[in-house]
Amino acid sequence: MEPSKSASPITNRDRGVLRRLASRVAAIARREDQAGKRDLWYSLNALRETRPLVYCSPEGGWGEIILPDDFECEGGLARGWENFLRTEIFYGDRMGDDKVVTGGFDVPYVSTRTDWGVHESYTYGENRGSYVWDAPVKDLNDLSALRFPEIRVDRQASDALLDLAHDVFDGILEVRRHHTWLWSVGLTQTLVKLRGMEQVMLDMVTDPEGLHRLMAFLRDGHMAMLDFLEREGLLHLNNRGEYVGSGGFGWTDELPAPDFAGQVRTKDLWVLGESQETTGVSPAMFAEFVFPYQRPLLERYGLTCYGCCEPVDSRWDTLRAIPNLRRVSVSPWCDVARMAENLQDRCILSLKPNPAHLATSYFDEDVMRRELRTKLEQARGCRVEIIMKDCHTIGGDPNRVIRWCGIAREESEQFAASA
Repeated sequence: MEPSKSASPITNRDRGVLRRLASRVAAIARREDQAGKRDLWYSLNALRETRPLVYCSPEGGWGEIILPDDFECEGGLARGWENFLRTEIFYGDRMGDDKVVTGGFDVPYVSTRTDWGVHESYTYGENRGSYVWDAPVKDLNDLSALRFPEIRVDRQASDALLDLAHDVFDGILEVRRHHTWLWSVGLTQTLVKLRGMEQVMLDMVTDPEGLHRLMAFLRDGHMAMLDFLEREGLLHLNNRGEYVGSGGFGWTDELPAPDFAGQVRTKDLWVLGESQETTGVSPAMFAEFVFPYQRPLLERYGLTCYGCCEPVDSRWDTLRAIPNLRRVSVSPWCDVARMAENLQDRCILSLKPNPAHLATSYFDEDVMRRELRTKLEQARGCRVEIIMKDCHTIGGDPNRVIRWCGIAREESEQFAASA
C-alpha cells in the first residue's frame, strides 16, 4: 500500500532530512570496522575467547548528547525517526564502543495492551525524580478483578507505517517489521506495581499462599500472551544486532531453532529474566516465591539472559538451574570474583561498571580505569562484555561517554593482550 504523499505524516522537507541522515548511517554500516565488531559478538555469544566487548548506552543522557536544536525535522513521527538516525551516527562516528551500526530500520506494530484488570495510580516528583504509586490489589484472597492482558494490533495502521518507512528509506536502509513485546519475563515488576513493594515482602511471611496464587496468575497471564504472539505470527527474530537482555547484542547462529520454518516462536529467541525488585529478599525466599514462576517462561525460549541491576551472586545456586542460560548480568553491587568462579567460560559475564562515574561533578578517569582493571582481573578466564548503562545523566557532557568508551576499550585490549 503506497501512502498518499498529500496525506503523509512526513512532509517532503522532513523526508529529505531523513534520507540524508539515513545515507550517513548506511555509509557507516558498510565500513569494515562494523563487520569486525559483528564477528566479535558472534564469537562472544558462542562462548569463544575474545577480548571483552564494550557497549555504552547513555539512556537518560541521550538528551544531553542530541539536543533539541540539533533536530531538523518538524513532524513528530519524523523527529522520532530522526532521533534514531542521529543516535546511530553518534555510535558510528563518535562513541567508540563495539555496537554495530547495521544499516537497518525497524518498524514496530501499531498496538495496545490492556492492563491486568486493575491499574495503579502514580504521583510523580519533578525533573525526572522519584514517584510513588497506589497498588490496586488490596486483598490476596480476592483476585476476582484481575484479567490476563490482551494485545491488540491495528494491522491497517501497522501496514501503513511500514509502507511509509519503505517510501522514506528504500534504497538506503533495510526496512523491516520488528517489535519487542516484552522487555523481561521477570514478573516481579508487575507484582510490586499491583501489590506494593513493602506489602510483597510482608506477604512472603504473613500470606505465602496468597502470594503464590498471585504469582501463578502472573505466570499464566504471561504464558497466554506468549501463546497469542506465537499463534498470530507477531514475534520477530532477535539473533542479529538487536539489544538483548540488559546488555549485549543478539548475534548468534544458534537461533532460530533447527526446526524453524519461517514463523517465529519463543524458542527461536533470546529472552531476559530478572528480579530487581526482590534485591532485599533472601535467596531462600527468591527460590520459593519468584524463580519457580519465572522458570517455565524462561524455558520456552532458545537462549536466556538473566539479571539487571540486582546482585545475582547470592541467588546463583537457584539461577544455575536455567538450562539455556547464556548471559548473566554482574551489576555494580555484585561480587565479581564470586560470579567469575561460578560462570567461568560457561556463560557470558556481563560486567556493569558503576554509572555514577558519568554523573558526578568531577569526571575522574583514574577511578574509572582502576574499577575496570580490577574487575576485569577478577573476571579472568571468563567470557566478558563491559556494559555501561542506567545513566540518568552524563553531567551535560557528551565527551564523558566517548572518553569512557576509550578507557574501556584500552583496558579491554590490554587485558586480552596479557592473557
